Amino acid sequence: MKKPTKQQVEELNHLVLLPDEAIDTSDIPEQTNWENAVVGRFYTKKTKTSVEIDNEILSWFKAKSSRDYQRMINKALVEYMKQHNQ
Repeated sequence: MKKPTKQQVEELNHLVLLPDEAIDTSDIPEQTNWENAVVGRFYTKKTKTSVEIDNEILSWFKAKSSRDYQRMINKALVEYMKQHNQ
């Protein structure tokens, strides 16, 4: 994730100081039905580790996305695991 710019940090600091009543939420529909809500489903804890990967494989993932290559490798491993867990 990229670090926020100085301007973004200043805007966020300004928003933190705003009281809830000062925030216009008129364009956001109120959510009243939480019957099918799911808690924690989209969060998977990750662990930093060191893995030796062939240069060719690493280069291929980096060529696809130099910023998200680690996420892409993780996604590929998850898909492999799902296919071989049956």
